[in-house]
Amino acid sequence: MRALLSVSDKTGIVEFARELQNLGWELLSTGGTARTLREHGIAVREVTEETGFPEILGGRVKTLHPAVHAAILARRDRAEDLAELARHGFQPIELVAVNLYPFDRYVDSTTPEAEAIELIDIGGPALLRAAAKNLRWVLPLVDPDDYPRVLSHLATGGPAAVPHERRRELAAKAFAHVALYDAQIAAYFRREQFPELLPLPLERIGSLRYGENPHQAAALYRVVGFPPQASRWRVIGETELSYNNLQDAAAAWQLVSRFAEPAAVIVKHAAPCGVAIGATIEEAFSRAFDADPISAFGGIVALNRHIDPTVGRALSQHIFDLIIAPSIDSEAEELLRRRRTLRLLIAAPWREPPFVVRTIGDAALVQTPDLPQRPPESWRVVTSRLPTEQEWNDLAFAWSIVPFVLSNGVVLARERQTVGIGGGQPNRVDAVRLALWRAGERARGAVLASDAFFPFPDSVEVAAAAGVSAIVQPGGSRRDSEVIAAAERFGLAMVFTGERHFRH
Repeated sequence: MRALLSVSDKTGIVEFARELQNLGWELLSTGGTARTLREHGIAVREVTEETGFPEILGGRVKTLHPAVHAAILARRDRAEDLAELARHGFQPIELVAVNLYPFDRYVDSTTPEAEAIELIDIGGPALLRAAAKNLRWVLPLVDPDDYPRVLSHLATGGPAAVPHERRRELAAKAFAHVALYDAQIAAYFRREQFPELLPLPLERIGSLRYGENPHQAAALYRVVGFPPQASRWRVIGETELSYNNLQDAAAAWQLVSRFAEPAAVIVKHAAPCGVAIGATIEEAFSRAFDADPISAFGGIVALNRHIDPTVGRALSQHIFDLIIAPSIDSEAEELLRRRRTLRLLIAAPWREPPFVVRTIGDAALVQTPDLPQRPPESWRVVTSRLPTEQEWNDLAFAWSIVPFVLSNGVVLARERQTVGIGGGQPNRVDAVRLALWRAGERARGAVLASDAFFPFPDSVEVAAAAGVSAIVQPGGSRRDSEVIAAAERFGLAMVFTGERHFRH
C-alpha cells in the first residue's frame, strides 16, 4: 500500500505519516513535505525517484507524470487497467493527502500578475481531482481533521475497511477544496463586476444554533478573500449567536457606523425601531430607547462609542438580546454579564463589502451595497419654502436611516431622533400612517423621509395634517407636480434627492 503526501498545511502530517508507516505503508512525497517528514525520522520516497524524471521548469512540473496519475486513476476491478500499470512498471497509490496553500493569504488585488501566476498550483489540484474521481479505490485527504478517522479504519482492515460513504465524504471535500482554490484565482483575474460566471469561494466559519426558526438548520460562511467581519467579533455571553442575531447585529452595526457623532441604534427583526444622536453616547442611547420603548424590548442595541460603567448601568435597566459596540469597560462588562441571556459583541468599525448576495430559493441575487451617492448639498428644494437649519439636519439624519427600513419605508425624525418608523407596507400612504401612529404628538414639527417617491399627494396630505413640517424624498413620480403642489398648499418644505433606497 502506498500513500502520496504533499501538503501546505502540515498540521498533523508527521503523526499521520508515522502511523501509516507503522501500518506498513510506503510513503511518497515532494519538496517541503518530504523534508519535514525526514526531519522527524520518517522514510519517504521522492516523487522524482518514482517517475525517474526530475522536476522541471523551476518546479512547475513535478507530479504531472503517468507514473503518478496512472497509479492513482487505475480502476482496480479492471484487469486491463492493472495490466497496463504492470506493463509500464507503475505501482498503485491508495491514498493521496494534499492540501493547497490559501491563495488569498499570499495574493490580493495589488499583487503583480507575474508574481500571482507563479503562486498558482497545478499539480496539487490535479492530484486531488484524480484521487477523488477514483474514490472507490483511492482515499483523497485535504483536511487534517480527517487523518485520525481514516487511520482508525486503516488499522482495522486496510483501505477496504473505509466505508463508501466516508469515501464519498472525502471526495466531496477534495472537490470543494479545489473549487474554492480555483474561485480565489478567478476572483484575482476577474475585472468585470458581474461576469457570466461568478464562483463564490465560501468557507464555513461555524454552525449556528438554528436558522430564522428553530426547525431550520443554518451555518455562517465567509467569502474567502474578503474580510469576514462577523468572524472577528468578540462574543461575550453564554448563549451562542443565532441566524437572526447575526442579521440584526449586522444591520444595527452597519447603520450606527454611518454616524460620526455619538449615535445609538436599536434594531428589531432586522429593522431599526429607534435611532438617535446625542452629545454623549449615554444621551444617544437614552434618546434611541425613548424613540420606541415598546419595540426596543428584547432588541439589539448598537453604539458607536465605548461602553463605560455609566452607559453599562443605563443599558442594564432594560431587556436586550444583544449589544454591539467598539469596546467595553471591564466594570461595565461585569455588570451586563449578570443578565445571562444577554450577548455582548465587540466589533471593529463596519466595512462595506464589495457586493451583497441574497438568495431567492435556488438562485442568487448579487448587487453592490446600497451606499448613498448624493450628499445633501446636491439635493434640490422643490418648494417655495426652504427647510430651516434644524430641518436640514433632521432631513439628512432621517435620510441616513431610511435605507435600512423595509420598503415601503418612512422615517419621522425630530432633533436627530427618530419619533416614528413605518416600513414593510404594500403602499406608501399606509407606511406614512404607521410612522405617524407610532410618533403620535411627536409628529408635530418632525421631518419625514421616504425611501421612494410619492405616487400620489395623499401621503403628503396625511403627513401635513399630523404636523410634519418638511419632507425628503427621491422624486421622479409622474405626479411630482401634484405632490409638490400639495406641499405648497400646506406650507411644507420638500427636498428631492434624486436617489431611491428600496430595501426588500
